[in-house]
Amino acid sequence: MTTLNSRIPEGPIKDKWTLYKDHIDLVNPANKRNIDIIVVGTGLAGGSAAATLAELGYNVKAFAYQDSPRRAHSIAAQGGINAAKNYMGDGDSNYRLFYDTVKGGDYRSREANVHRLAEVSGAIIDQCVAQGVPFARDYGGLLDNRSFGGVLVSRTFYAKGQTGQQLLLGAYSAMNRQIARGKIDMYNRHEMLDVVKIDGKARGIIARDLVTGKIERHSAHAVVIATGGYGNVYFLSTNAMGSNATAAWKIHKKGAFFANPCFTQIHPTCIPRSGEYQSKLTLMSESLRNDGRIWVPKKIEDAKAIQQGKLKPTAIAEEDRDYYLERRYPAFGNLVPRDVASRAAKERCDAGYGVNATGEAVYLDFADAIKRYGTQQAKIHGIANPTAEKIYELGQAIVEEKYGNLFQMYEKIVDENPYKTPMMIYPATHYTMGGVWVDYNLMTTVDGLYCIGEANFSDHGANRLGASALMQGLADGYFVLPYTIGDYLAADIRTGKIPTDTPEFDAAEKEVQSKLEFFVNNKGTHSVDYYHKKLGKIMWDKVGMARNAKGLTEAIKEIHDLREDFWKNVKVPGELNELNPELEKAGRVADFLELGELFAKDALNREESCGGHFREEHVTEDGEAKRDDVNFAYVAAWEYTGKPSEAILHKEQLEFKDIELKTRSYK
Repeated sequence: MTTLNSRIPEGPIKDKWTLYKDHIDLVNPANKRNIDIIVVGTGLAGGSAAATLAELGYNVKAFAYQDSPRRAHSIAAQGGINAAKNYMGDGDSNYRLFYDTVKGGDYRSREANVHRLAEVSGAIIDQCVAQGVPFARDYGGLLDNRSFGGVLVSRTFYAKGQTGQQLLLGAYSAMNRQIARGKIDMYNRHEMLDVVKIDGKARGIIARDLVTGKIERHSAHAVVIATGGYGNVYFLSTNAMGSNATAAWKIHKKGAFFANPCFTQIHPTCIPRSGEYQSKLTLMSESLRNDGRIWVPKKIEDAKAIQQGKLKPTAIAEEDRDYYLERRYPAFGNLVPRDVASRAAKERCDAGYGVNATGEAVYLDFADAIKRYGTQQAKIHGIANPTAEKIYELGQAIVEEKYGNLFQMYEKIVDENPYKTPMMIYPATHYTMGGVWVDYNLMTTVDGLYCIGEANFSDHGANRLGASALMQGLADGYFVLPYTIGDYLAADIRTGKIPTDTPEFDAAEKEVQSKLEFFVNNKGTHSVDYYHKKLGKIMWDKVGMARNAKGLTEAIKEIHDLREDFWKNVKVPGELNELNPELEKAGRVADFLELGELFAKDALNREESCGGHFREEHVTEDGEAKRDDVNFAYVAAWEYTGKPSEAILHKEQLEFKDIELKTRSYK
């Protein structure tokens, strides 16, 4: 085991980032024209990084497997983006955002990174407003805020339920400006399949043109990975079907440590699954928990009647409803963090109180909010003694203004009107807090190889607070990486163009080509999806919301056996040199089959419960997560050695100098 150098600057935490920027090496504008940077992934993190680096003068090559950066999964982020501007005058500050994020992550995040995130959060909003992002505004024209789980202030900026889409369009516009100037070469429908190292430094990638099947070599002085998380290891998740871990896993196999894979978030507010043939799950924004109240029936007989279709939720009297989050966590109520809300929903459903045909759903009810808003609007409009119908009409209009597109989406999927009948929700795999280990500069354990956004582990600890994903992605891309990468590239101003006709590129391309040829030539009997679904079931059943040593040990063996069967019996139709989605999936599932085993190994090693990692052996008397700060206050960074089961553990001890390490409570 080696000691990881996180390169955290010395000095008071409030001064670290400022002092660091004051003393790093810079690259002058004339030299930036001679330096190439590859950015893989063009969602919010990658898109903002590519645009900013090109604006600074670097030559950028950007790669996206989608047909346009506008299709990146960042578009699916609905509820908002956090920033400590205190526009609501409710006591917010950089320190409070820093504190809430560390606490929300169950004290398993790196303090210095989180404080930097809080410091730059305000600048993100200014940047996006300047780009024309249409954030919601209050009656006076100022930017509006709403609350999200795990905090006691309103700091979330939003654009209805389309925040991710609007922010991505801002980054995409900035990219397009640089594409037009020739500073960004955009490679759509290209997938990175390996990284190339020369003399220990990342110097390029091997990519496949997904339309023609052509294998390409691309060189650069530095490589940035911004390809999102690995939630699709569960098969069913809120991620887009194409979201994958291949780029992150390939760099892991080339020397980049992979940190905390077991820290994976189960989002409490998703549309429940409807059957065995479903290919993905749909997220309903956490912002809905601002106004929606979560409940199940108090009486088991009512729950059974609802499951059998004999009773409607609207027929259950108020006194017969269990608003279990409000009951268990009175201080935060329906706005507890995601991990807490998810486990509470699972507990109620496991006890038999679930409310759909499968018994795996709880209600998210807007009746009280509609009545409250309607009553307010009637007073504002001077309507004396309004009828119940008028109050409902006025209240629905306000709810529709705030969440209309989310309600419309729900109705299209479920075919029920959520204004009239409570929504049904259930937890689903969503965000991954684990990822590639990076230091304070966002560099991996490979020189010149950076990782940003959800693909790295750095800012969220064991649980991400809602609306912080967009904040981290844009912080990394707009305001952190453009500084830190210059400190590294300052030594490369005389290096010149990196050639691609080298033994290192030859070897990497040969390895990629060999793997692709194997897939199309293997005469197997099972489809790629057959294996992906089997992996997903193992992960959900034994490495899901609640884990134990027995299940994790079984999962490690079952995933290992499934992987061996995959390499013997997978069948990939189609040809090598053509558009072949099944071939794309085969490579991605092969990587998931390795990542899933490391995931379970990491969860077995971490003998505590914290955030999204819940071990049944480690709980308090009242069923909450029980951390072990003496033995597990560290980042688990795994080194690849050839097999996931033989990965070597390296520890980065976490120090808490500015926040007291204590038991997390939302009661």
